[in-house]
Amino acid sequence: MKQHGADTVREQAAQWFARMQDAPRDAGLQAQLCAWQDADPRHREEYEQLARLWRAAELVPRQRLEALCRPTPVQQLPRRRLLRLAMAAAVAAVALGVGWSGWQYQRLNHQDTLQTAFGERRQVELPDGSHLALNGSTQLQVDFSAGRRHIQLQAGEVMFIVAHDSSRPFVVDTAQGSVTVTGTRFDVRLDPAATRVAVEQGSVRVQGTQASLAQLTAGQGSHIDAHGKVAAPYAVNAAAVTAWRHGKLVFDNATLADVVAEASRYRTQPLRVAPGKVAQMRLSSTFSTDDTGALLRALPSILPVAIKTHEDGSREIIAK
Repeated sequence: MKQHGADTVREQAAQWFARMQDAPRDAGLQAQLCAWQDADPRHREEYEQLARLWRAAELVPRQRLEALCRPTPVQQLPRRRLLRLAMAAAVAAVALGVGWSGWQYQRLNHQDTLQTAFGERRQVELPDGSHLALNGSTQLQVDFSAGRRHIQLQAGEVMFIVAHDSSRPFVVDTAQGSVTVTGTRFDVRLDPAATRVAVEQGSVRVQGTQASLAQLTAGQGSHIDAHGKVAAPYAVNAAAVTAWRHGKLVFDNATLADVVAEASRYRTQPLRVAPGKVAQMRLSSTFSTDDTGALLRALPSILPVAIKTHEDGSREIIAK
């Protein structure tokens, strides 16, 4: 249906411009924009005018743009000067309005899919100022709206540094439950049978699908099991838990079973530990996530164990 009226076209152009600022690489959205522009010459003209205003506004400090829009005494100004001032104020107002609405639209309404490959670590800043550190093999969906900031974690691990906004809770959902905050630093890891949460700063609410919940503060952790039940808060070393951000694996009196499980997340070849006493041996050390082979080379000199290589290429830690 074709829309009429300069104001309507201008409003549509502003909406399209804001959407393209939000998702400049969206091929589908780009195709829709081109179709809208081709439908009427006025569409393309209004959109290009907004683009020019946007580029011009970027060169002018925001405080100056706001000052241009404030009422100015004009009684003693010559007519030509008055016209120039009115035009400048109008252009500034349009540029500022489009810029502000575009920024607001992007900050409040944002959708994206983020993912990392095996062994990849990635830093992402969201439009609200929140920062995400993604560990390897991670996938998540971002869905921001005016009343809620929502993350659907589908795989992997993320360290969240959430910008405070009491009017828009920040919610991380997984298959087992959810974590809700308004502003804090915390780590969420999705394992096959549990969601693990560790808080570095601030507080979070962890809620399972079985209506159980826990309130965590700095230095505390919890997990949601496969049945959606939340464990009572327990002490965690948040710096050690999130050492992966710096490419480190930090073990503090951890069992070999836990060491193997953690190291296996960063290996393409399977790693196992023999059951029984070997699996319950304890280890305190630091290794690189990018070189888990160093862990295997060091273990026989730290503990009474040996490394056995099987025909399928997998490695097993056994008693010496």
